[in-house]
Amino acid sequence: MADLIDIVLPADQTEGTTNVVGQWFKAVGDRVETNDPLLEIITDKVTVEIAAPAGGVLSEVLAAEGEHVEPGQIVGRIQAGAMAGTVRPAAPTSPALAASTAGSAEELSPAVRRLLKEHGLEASRVTGSGRGGRITVEDVEAYLAGAQARGPAGGDGAAISSHRVPHSAMRRSIAEHMVRSLHVAPHVTTVFEADLSGIQSHREQHKAEFEAQGAKLTLTAYFVRATVEAIRAVPEANSRWHDDALEVWDDINIGIATALGAGGIIVPVLRKAQDLDLLATARGLQDLTDRARGGGLEPKDVQHGTFTISNHGVSGSLVATPIIINQPQSAILGIGKLQQRPVVIGGELQVRPMIYVTLTIDHRVLDGFSANAFLSRWVETIEWSS
Repeated sequence: MADLIDIVLPADQTEGTTNVVGQWFKAVGDRVETNDPLLEIITDKVTVEIAAPAGGVLSEVLAAEGEHVEPGQIVGRIQAGAMAGTVRPAAPTSPALAASTAGSAEELSPAVRRLLKEHGLEASRVTGSGRGGRITVEDVEAYLAGAQARGPAGGDGAAISSHRVPHSAMRRSIAEHMVRSLHVAPHVTTVFEADLSGIQSHREQHKAEFEAQGAKLTLTAYFVRATVEAIRAVPEANSRWHDDALEVWDDINIGIATALGAGGIIVPVLRKAQDLDLLATARGLQDLTDRARGGGLEPKDVQHGTFTISNHGVSGSLVATPIIINQPQSAILGIGKLQQRPVVIGGELQVRPMIYVTLTIDHRVLDGFSANAFLSRWVETIEWSS
């Protein structure tokens, strides 16, 4: 008999994320070759394809689409050396048989069993939409939603009209990550403002020079350099809380929150920013941003971040507070919209390009004095020639 090869999720999970099976590209009984894409795993940061570890025939699918999975989990098996058509699907194929077996304890994932138990619901009452009729978390949630009242009545007693928009796997993962961060860390935000006259002048003088060297000089590159200087002044901002100690990172790996066209957000990481100059920073940011929006990021590109910048001002926001900390980090910087505003300089009223900048901290790690010291150094660096 041909050997069964386990399909195992990588153990190097992106920090602080959940994993959900997005789509299986092969069905039970299909022939696969080594390194063929088998399925996709969706997190709140990136979508990853899992490749076939060996050639043969897909014999089992152990994690259905929409199911939560963990690093190192076996999600399926390949019968090595088998020919297509020689392996029959283990799951029932007829709707009637599927309905009678999909709710058995062996067929239910831990998440589904937990949800059924929480609501005192029998699995037999839920129609499964997963492969072979398996019940998914989404199936249970849809059943529960349908069993609820339609909603508050209008003034005439009629029900208010509405429609449901299913969550994408990425949106669900983002939501879980945000709730977990607020539950774990007490969030406190401090707000400063900064004059960008100096860096705007410097950028105008040097952007053509940078472009000739293959780098687009953006304001974000300056924000990253200022962040490095601020972390050097307050190293605890670049840390991770443990119950017995504070782990302060030696490298400054800065994540840049990047909006995607589909409405999600991804946070590619610029590694060892402390070793980069302005040109190398601009090159690194351009590469990460281009690949993020083109769907070309790899798992390593969103791993091992130690601090995050959210440039929410690009979409018009002046101030955002608190910005949810990207666990397990200890702080996140927010950059507001650039505006021409009147300010008093040397006793004279002038119009300057100004931004509000925020630092949201994990109050277990940093206090208000430290947060203000961080932003003071950040603003001082940004305004070096204003």
